[in-house]
Amino acid sequence: MERERLENEYQDLLAKIAYYKEILGDERRLLAVIKEELDVIADKYGEDRKTSFSYDDILDAEDLIADDDVVITSTSLGYIKRMSPENFRQQNRGGKGIKGMQTIEKDYIEDLFMTTNHHYIMFFTNMGRVFRIKGYEIPEASRTARGTALVNLLPLQEGEKVNASLCLRDPKDEQDLILTTKSGMVKKTALSEYANVRRNGLIAISLKEDDQLIEAKLLSKDENIILVTKKGMAIQFNEKDVRRTGRSSMGVIGIRLNDGDEVIGMQESSQGENMLVVSEKGYGKLTEKSAFKAQNRGGKGMRCYKITEKTGDLVGFKLCDQDREILLITTEGIMIRMSLENISIIGRNASGVKLMNLDKDGDTTIASVAKVRESEGDGEEDLETDPGEDADTEIAEINEEDTKENQEE
Repeated sequence: MERERLENEYQDLLAKIAYYKEILGDERRLLAVIKEELDVIADKYGEDRKTSFSYDDILDAEDLIADDDVVITSTSLGYIKRMSPENFRQQNRGGKGIKGMQTIEKDYIEDLFMTTNHHYIMFFTNMGRVFRIKGYEIPEASRTARGTALVNLLPLQEGEKVNASLCLRDPKDEQDLILTTKSGMVKKTALSEYANVRRNGLIAISLKEDDQLIEAKLLSKDENIILVTKKGMAIQFNEKDVRRTGRSSMGVIGIRLNDGDEVIGMQESSQGENMLVVSEKGYGKLTEKSAFKAQNRGGKGMRCYKITEKTGDLVGFKLCDQDREILLITTEGIMIRMSLENISIIGRNASGVKLMNLDKDGDTTIASVAKVRESEGDGEEDLETDPGEDADTEIAEINEEDTKENQEE
């Protein structure tokens, strides 16, 4: 009774076998069958995804970046980079240092400071404008790399360059900001007025035609301010002598300058017990801060350094304790780290000692000086690391030459 059904099933199986053999024997036919089957699946199940993959709403891109300590360096021609502090180690006074940045002709490192990836960095330009970015937004580079041009990070105008930088965690703090210009003007403004810095910057201070903004600092209450000029004059006055003004005001006179003189820096009295001054030809000294009596702003100040042909004009000064360490940077990008314990404390009207050997027949001079800051929590210095075996060999040779020269002197 089932014979006819079985014969039909048998013929059907033979036809399927022949069909499958035909597919397996022809690659083009096989791909065509696969395409047909995928089209059927797509028509049957081809619906848009109803879920999406994304970051958690409470997770920001900044949360994926470690809040590590970093060293930021910038040059006079506007190159900036972010480095790990594991690039420098301590050397003795009078050495020649290690290469800190590869600069182009007529360029040199102008600013160096320690911060973290998550700190805000406010950039104040010579034209009196202010910009703000996070530390991690500055591209990281090696110790000898030139870095990234600031014009790629900030919308700077022609002829505009960054002259001062400020690191802070919260721009809405109830603190005052004090600004200083090359001609001796000072201005105190509430930091909260700079809380909303636009991408194209804000006016930080109004300037005269021939003046430039050179320094910006956060100000503590009842703090004394010290200004130093390149011709060796210094003045100390209380911040209460400077009235608070608006963001776009010009400020008041901090120090009256002689012809050809200009302000090279500003420090707060609480930043250290001694004044370190460094000349362009590698000389410097420490003087007790108490040697400079506080006076009213607007005076000519007191002599703080004896300028000679051998020393050249002053290029930088810092207030610091004698147990701290400093970095000196030359116009060729050479850096040297030294302890202030090796520098004697002497009077106001002296020229000091040689801090760094410079080529007497060359054009290399000291460009700037920076303090080495201590890490929070562990009490260790940030920059006390080993740059490598080759650098150790070079430093050992330099220190041996320095010891011989000091013995001869």
